[in-house]
This record gives sequence, C-alpha cells and structure tokens, in this order.
Amino acid sequence: MDWIWWLLLAVLVLMVGLWLYWTAHRLDRMHHRIEVSRAALDAQLLRRSGAALELATSDTLDPARSLLLVDAAHVARAAAGDDLESAQSDLSESLRAVLADRDELDQLRARRDVGPLLDELAASCRKVELARRFHNDVVVSARALRSRRRVRWLRLAGNAAELRTVDLDDVPPAALVAD
Repeated sequence: MDWIWWLLLAVLVLMVGLWLYWTAHRLDRMHHRIEVSRAALDAQLLRRSGAALELATSDTLDPARSLLLVDAAHVARAAAGDDLESAQSDLSESLRAVLADRDELDQLRARRDVGPLLDELAASCRKVELARRFHNDVVVSARALRSRRRVRWLRLAGNAAELRTVDLDDVPPAALVAD
C-alpha cells in the first residue's frame, strides 16, 4: 500500500513541475513578444520620422514650418533611451502644428509630388499608434503574469529587466488622418 502513496506523490510532483515549466515557458514567450513588439515600434517610429523628414525637405512647406519639422524629425531619429519618448512626442506636436490647416493639406494632397508623401506620413502615424498600443498591451499582460505569487516566489522571470510601457504622444494631426 505504501507504493501507491509514493506513486501519487510522484505524479503530484510531476504535475506541479510541468505546471511551473509551462508558466516559465509562457513568460519567456511573452518576453520574446515584448522584444519583437518593441523592435516593430522602433521601426515604425523611424518610418514616421523619415516620412516627416522627407515631407519637410520637399520644398512644399514654408521655410519656418519646414525648419520646425526638419529639426523635430532629426531629433526624433537620433534619440535613444529615455530621450526617445520625449523626442517622439515633440515630433507629434510638430506634425500637428505644421499640418493643422485642413484646406492647405487638401491642396497639398492634390499635388502629384506631395500627395504620396502625405499618404505615407498618415499611414506611418496610424502604424505608430497601433504598434505602441500592441507593445503596451503585451507589457501589461507580462506584468500581470510576473506579479503572480508562484512567479515571484520561484523567480520564474529569472533576471529579466523591469518591463516598461512606452508612453508618448502619438496623436497624429487630425487633418492628416481624417479620411
């Protein structure tokens, strides 16, 4: 009869071990998804700043607005680390300031050389919003899993860095994306 208890204990230990392995593997997949979503967000931010830079250097805007947009786009492309969020937020503010006039934007869209640039910029702005939301959703999910007792007590997250959401102003100009 003792062997039945030992067998049940072994099955129980095996089940708990599998459950912990599954949790650690799930957490590892979430960390990988965070890295991929962050890379996608960084790529979209670079595309948006590149599109803004291309529009600013296309000689369609007046010199003051062009200079404002060139400066903001250049700073956003060069920013890294903690400065990234503020530089990208500044680019969003500059885009809203430069492209605020709906009538002028409609005239620029009608031009064959500028219309595709504006369309590319509008698409980039939408993709930045989506990429940031997706990244932040994955981070929130991983934080929820990491906050569970079994993950904290058994240190299933290992030495993974603290998870941070990306909080930046990514609201595009209303006139640009209002289609």
